[in-house]
Amino acid sequence: MTDFYEILGVSKGATQEEIKKAYRKNALKYHPDKNPNDPQAASKFKEVSEAYEVLSDDKKRRMYDQYGADAFRAGGMGAGGGPQGFSSMEEALRTFMGAFGGGSDTIFESFFGFNSNPQESIVRQGNNKKMTLNITFEEAVRGVEKEAVIHNYINCNTCNGTGASSPQGISKCSRCHGTGQVHQNRGFFSMTSACSHCGGAGTIITDPCKDCSGSGRIKQKQKITIKVPPGVDNGMRLRMGGYGDAGEGGGPPGDLYVYIQVEPHEFFERDGDDVIIELPIGFAEAALGCKKEIPTPAGATYRISVPEGIQTGKVLRVKGEGISNVHGQGKGDLFVKILVETPVGLSEKQKDLLRSFGELEGDQNSPRKRSFLDKMKSFFSP
Repeated sequence: MTDFYEILGVSKGATQEEIKKAYRKNALKYHPDKNPNDPQAASKFKEVSEAYEVLSDDKKRRMYDQYGADAFRAGGMGAGGGPQGFSSMEEALRTFMGAFGGGSDTIFESFFGFNSNPQESIVRQGNNKKMTLNITFEEAVRGVEKEAVIHNYINCNTCNGTGASSPQGISKCSRCHGTGQVHQNRGFFSMTSACSHCGGAGTIITDPCKDCSGSGRIKQKQKITIKVPPGVDNGMRLRMGGYGDAGEGGGPPGDLYVYIQVEPHEFFERDGDDVIIELPIGFAEAALGCKKEIPTPAGATYRISVPEGIQTGKVLRVKGEGISNVHGQGKGDLFVKILVETPVGLSEKQKDLLRSFGELEGDQNSPRKRSFLDKMKSFFSP
């Protein structure tokens, strides 16, 4: 009866770290590359790999402890039967790559030169492109269409992207006989990889197109229209599908990513979909209250009522006069920050009036001043 713990040389209470360490030691010892033309080493390598595949997975390990190795072989994991449950060296090598930091088909294929889909070597999506688009604050609020010029690889019109001057300029690859694949035997296993002579295409261009030199693509300047939606913000990215470089070997084109740069505004400051504007008012307007016309991000004007006795720094909210959300989720607000301005360059008459006002002014007219003085008195009192 197969004992996976015994195969790896660990106890039944071994931790996952101990199991992994034991497997790595055994796998390196019996690896086919270290033991060429040694069937016993190959068998042992598959055996320790099967043991690790089970014991390194907590769920599989619990099933093994309860039912033994036959439970997995009946399920297909050890369909090859015999003491080595893995049916092929390829399965064992995948486990080996996983234990040494890999585990994916990509790592396995790049390490051993295996490629299950050789067409991937020639059919590639085109490169993505990126650019920065500068727009004004108003354009960001309302949306805008902008013309731009990009330089991209496009499919050659002369050869329709084939790279050959004519259909007769393409011939079957003599090395892979048009399959795009070559088969190699390495030790105890056989692998299929893309033909290096034709790059996996199965064909060779014998008479290349003169315009694209056989690449199937040419670089060309293109004028495009970029549609910027209302509400776009600084740093946002727009994706224009298919406006990148043309693909290779019939692959799809890449995309163009447009990064938005919004110029600062003279009056408005943006905070998400909300907008902040500072409104300076005079001393008398703050004391008596007033009505003011203010601009809105949409380009209109709004008449706002400033209550009497307002203090500098007070913020008034105008609901729904902000910026439309770029995803269509409502609209922000306009916040008006009041700045009470102290008058400068007063005439003698104005100064006299202020002196008279100062004599009539009481603490009851300045609650914050009165509160401050009361606190100062208590601070200095014994």
